Amino acid sequence: MSAAPQVRLLGRDEIAVLERVAADVFDQPIDPRWAGEFFADPRHHLAVAVLDGEIVGMASALHYVHPDKPPTLWINEVGVTAALRRRGIARQLMDALLVHGRALGCSEAWVATEFDNTAARGLYAALGGQEAPMLAVALPLDGAD
Repeated sequence: MSAAPQVRLLGRDEIAVLERVAADVFDQPIDPRWAGEFFADPRHHLAVAVLDGEIVGMASALHYVHPDKPPTLWINEVGVTAALRRRGIARQLMDALLVHGRALGCSEAWVATEFDNTAARGLYAALGGQEAPMLAVALPLDGAD
């Protein structure tokens, strides 16, 4: 194995990179239908950490605009394979997305995590993040009650 993974943003034509992903980086297996839609949308962004041709970490984001606000970067997920956690990979992935967000003209970035995820909260604080009290509410749209 190489000493350290290479962290970079994937381009629109790099969906094939998702063919080799460590099992615990994403929550679910890659679905080609959703991956294709993700890569077709220029507002979606994916930073990856690649080690020996395999994705060992990822951070996904999208940038959006609102009629009364400047562009904002929303960081949806950060995942690193368990075998390589606590080595600064998540920090590098976040840095890549934040740099990209600035280049897109985003005024701020948002990310959410569970209250008991001390590792993530520590990472976001180290990046200058300031926690804001709020409650996330999930509304199912699949017809289930």
